[in-house]
Amino acid sequence: MAAFPAQPDLSLRSYEGDTGTDRHDWAQLVLPVRGSLTLDIAGREGRLGVARAAYVPTQAWHTTIGDRPNQSLVLDVAGTDIPDCLADQLASEAFVPMAPPAMALVEYMRLLVEDGAPATGQLARWVPLLLDALGRQRPRPLSRLQATLAAAEESLGHPWTTALMAQHANLSPSRVHELFRAELGTTPRAWLAERRLARAREWLARTDRSIATIASDAGYGDQSGLTRAMREAMDTTPAAYRRQQRETATKIP
Repeated sequence: MAAFPAQPDLSLRSYEGDTGTDRHDWAQLVLPVRGSLTLDIAGREGRLGVARAAYVPTQAWHTTIGDRPNQSLVLDVAGTDIPDCLADQLASEAFVPMAPPAMALVEYMRLLVEDGAPATGQLARWVPLLLDALGRQRPRPLSRLQATLAAAEESLGHPWTTALMAQHANLSPSRVHELFRAELGTTPRAWLAERRLARAREWLARTDRSIATIASDAGYGDQSGLTRAMREAMDTTPAAYRRQQRETATKIP
């Protein structure tokens, strides 16, 4: 395992496919600047976008999945450099909505990184400002999509469409599209596809349910539908993914 650098380290990274499971001796903030990606942190999976970051605590197992073009600033920082109260707050949330002040700081540093490695002094001043911005963020009001997203998550096997989601939320389909873009950085169709694939992966890795049952309950209709989706998104099959996950689990001490 690599040793943590003496100073916080910042890099601009892109992720492609499933990067495998990892953990390290430092905390990490993943701050997307383009596109979106999925991160599983100790069994909690969420979608990241330019308005939603993620916090990976020290020694937390995590997996990053890039299923579309993406780019993120990744800040590696010693856990002891983050105030305990903020570290507890970030760890409890895992996936952190980014208020405008924090987003502005991320965009500023992105420009510096793209122009070349920022000076040590610039990074040393930027990190406390970012942490302070994250600590000062106020909880967002509940989204008008909240109940609909929860209902869809509970019944992914239901034949959801944008029209049905709009009806559930008592909104027009066009307004639902606007809210998905503004709050989640995606479309209803893409969000459903991502959640169904995430749920299928979870069941394949952690249960003994048959692949046909998983496919039906996750909303694919039949096993061939799930197989097509996994081939397109991950270049694998349900059976191969289950086998790989179980082999990985046996190697983790």
